[in-house]
Order: sequence, then structure tokens, then C-alpha cells
Amino acid sequence: MASSSSLPSAARCSLLLIAALTLVLSHGAHAYGGSGTGLSYSFYDNSCPSARDIVRRVIQVARIIDARIPASLIRLHFHDCFANGCDGSLLLDDDVSSGIMSEKKAPGNYQSARGFKVVDNIKRVLEIACPGTVSCADILTLAAEISVELAGGPAWNVPLGRRDGTKSNIESAKDLPSPFDSLDILQKKFRNMGLNDIDLVALQGAHTFGRAQCQFTQRNCTAGQEVGTLVNLDAATPNVFDNKYYGNLLQGRAELPSDQVMTSDPIAAATTAPIVHRFSGNQKDFFANFAASMIKMGNISPLTGRDGEVRKNCRRVNKKSY
Repeated sequence: MASSSSLPSAARCSLLLIAALTLVLSHGAHAYGGSGTGLSYSFYDNSCPSARDIVRRVIQVARIIDARIPASLIRLHFHDCFANGCDGSLLLDDDVSSGIMSEKKAPGNYQSARGFKVVDNIKRVLEIACPGTVSCADILTLAAEISVELAGGPAWNVPLGRRDGTKSNIESAKDLPSPFDSLDILQKKFRNMGLNDIDLVALQGAHTFGRAQCQFTQRNCTAGQEVGTLVNLDAATPNVFDNKYYGNLLQGRAELPSDQVMTSDPIAAATTAPIVHRFSGNQKDFFANFAASMIKMGNISPLTGRDGEVRKNCRRVNKKSY
């Protein structure tokens, strides 16, 4: 993904328009978020009422340039929440002075996690509209929901009020769900996050759009393909969020081994396979469960109240002033 300075002129103009629009949309917004120690559906209603609209507009511009962006953004939210909780820690770059080793270097993220510059653009516009108000952790949560909706999936109300962590946890990030995990390992990793089999099958359904490197697929890379060659996770509708992914599983055509185990593993018949059948036959059922599981995942160990901070730059912690 190119930096904003190297984007096509039309894209730069769009970002400038978004920035200008947000100044109007956020007229009267305060510089601080809501109060309280928990998450709230109305957290930014007074402090930054245009927050969701700003996130949506930046993503709309980004997906015109890169159709993969919605899938990339939801993956960032997953990988953030599964390592250290939903605190924006994945977004931090290496910083020797702060003792931070970036989670971006973990095997599940290295040279595959993407969309960071879109998050930077969202943060930049939000800082113009509502300085020091919307956390990077909340940006990831909002971006995930909006990305699904823009791709044809369900919309849901996002509880907000997360604050940003001031440290990373690369050891935790090393234990992210892997494309090669067996079903029992996947179940254990999800249970450790407070997520059950329905959550597992529903959240894996995010693989209904986006792409993966061929080296991670069941068939691996074919002759002549480099390991980084991209493969559509759903050949029929690669950019659409729908339930066709589950039909692929039932036909043994999932691209990722960790997807196919939800029907092929010996323990699947009594656990995950019936849920796959349910979601394959009823998209409305899948959408409802996906939204509920996303809210549940977004509530993994959030920092709220006075914990953490609201970063000015999602890539580094705020500098303390004494």
C-alpha cells in the first residue's frame, strides 16, 4: 500500500475532502471521550459524533484503490484482540526508547498483516476533527464492522470506549491462530479468549472475502508460483461478505487447512460441522451470529476509564511530559 503522499492525485483529493468534511461534521465536538469505566454504544455521541462516518469515508476511498482493504482491516482487529486484548497493540512499531518490540514481527503478522496506512489515514482525519478523542483500538473495531458492511455483510452497533495500550506483547502474538492449526488447537485458542465453537465457526467466516498467500493454502503453491502469490479465499465472490465460504467447506474446497478442519477433523462431526451446515444453509443466521461474535471478541480485555491512553499516533505511544 502506498503512502498518502504517493497516492494518485484523485485519492489525495478525496482524503483532503474527507478532512474538510469532518471539520463540518464534528462541529462542536469536545477534545475528550465519554466517561465511565466500561464500553458504551454512545461513547462518542457528544465528544466525536462524526467518528463512525469519518472511518467509513476513509475506508470507502481506500477500497477504491485496493479492493483487499476491507478484509485486511478486519484481520487487523482479529490479530489485535487475540494478542494482549483489544488495545491497539498490534499497531505499534518498534521503539527502543519505549521498550517496544512490534507485534508486526510475529509469524502470523510478518509480511502478511496489512492496512496500517489506512488506519494512519483514519487517525489523521479524526485528529483534525476530534483531537485526542478516538483511540486506535476503537478505530480498529469500527473499521472491522464498517469493512464487513461495505462488503455486503451485516451491520451492527459497536460498543466503544477502548483505550490504547502502552506496550506490545510479541510472545502472545506468536500464538495467534495459524492456517495449519488442528481443530482442537483452534478450539483451545478460542476458548482461551472466552470464545466457544459457535464463535469459532462464525469468526472463521471472515475468510469469505480477502486473499491469502499460496504457501498457507491446502494445495500450497502450484508449479511456477512464488510463495507470496495471492489466492482468493472464496473463488466465487472474493470481495463479497456472504455465506458461500461455508458451502466451500462442505465441498472440501476451503483454501486454508485451518478452515477445512471444521468439517474434516474427526471431532468436527460432534462440534463444528453442524454449525457449518447451519450457516451454509442460512445466511441470515450466519450474519446474526457473526455480528454477536464480533462484539464478543471486541470485548476481550479492553482498557477503559483511566487505563491506557488515547494515542496521537497509532504507531507509537504518547511521549510523557513532566
